[in-house]
Amino acid sequence: MAEQPGTNLIPPLQTKSSLLTRALIPLSTGTMQESLPISKWERRITSLRAICVRIADDRRRLATVTAAVLALAVGYHVVFGANGLTVYEQKRQETRLLNQQMLDLQHENDLLSAHVNRLQNDPNAIEHQAREELHYTRPGEVIYTLSGK
Repeated sequence: MAEQPGTNLIPPLQTKSSLLTRALIPLSTGTMQESLPISKWERRITSLRAICVRIADDRRRLATVTAAVLALAVGYHVVFGANGLTVYEQKRQETRLLNQQMLDLQHENDLLSAHVNRLQNDPNAIEHQAREELHYTRPGEVIYTLSGK
């Protein structure tokens, strides 16, 4: 069975140099036909395109890495920065502590204000204070002091 020219779909074995100068192009009939030799300019354009694609991929990777590093830096600053979440939580804790101290002092202030008001308006409160702090007695009273031991 004789082969008709141009009907073989498997190209003949070619060397590296022949690949640079010739290329096979498919035809609409399903056969392969050898094209005209590739010029030097076409080879240069092809290699330039390959370099541009590689550069674009490298730029895309670099942009992705840069964006990731920037996101990590912003995240670190949000958590640990001068006004970050850790400082915010410390300030909230300090605010709770100060509010509790303020409530305690307000309660003590209310007690002392009530005591001053009693001393100013109630003679029995004055007498009680004098007996407690100054150890005053009425005539005929005897005070017994017990030691703290």
